[in-house]
Amino acid sequence: MEETKRFYEERYAAKYAQPQAYAYAICLKEDNYPIGYIKVDMEEHHDFGYGLRKEFWHKGIVTEAGKAVIEQVKKDGLPYITATHDRNNPRSGGVMRNVGMKYQYSYEEQWQPKNILVTFRTYQLNLDGNESLVYKKYWDTSAVHFIEPNL
Repeated sequence: MEETKRFYEERYAAKYAQPQAYAYAICLKEDNYPIGYIKVDMEEHHDFGYGLRKEFWHKGIVTEAGKAVIEQVKKDGLPYITATHDRNNPRSGGVMRNVGMKYQYSYEEQWQPKNILVTFRTYQLNLDGNESLVYKKYWDTSAVHFIEPNL
């Protein structure tokens, strides 16, 4: 319990204190038991992120929760959201596409804390109708960036 409390305090307490923060537990409808999380950061990138206990993967749960969260942030006036996933985890990209996000570009980053080179794929969903906007910070800060065909 102490470890869980520290994790909450370090990762989420400040977000819940913000007037417009999006960090939620994903719970099963039948018993309201938490099985994961979903969030949209309020920083410039408006990063959409999620995690789910492995035994609940591949059931459409994150897609369902993601659509609800996206509807709320759109209603609240966020102009866009972004998300990235490791190219070696293509199912995460499937979730991004399932909630309406579109692939924009890929970039390499020396990922910490494991200190390994990772190719990330960046997705974006524009919520304000400006379809030409692309969040390019990862592109601009990465020495290696490219667009993968057929994604």
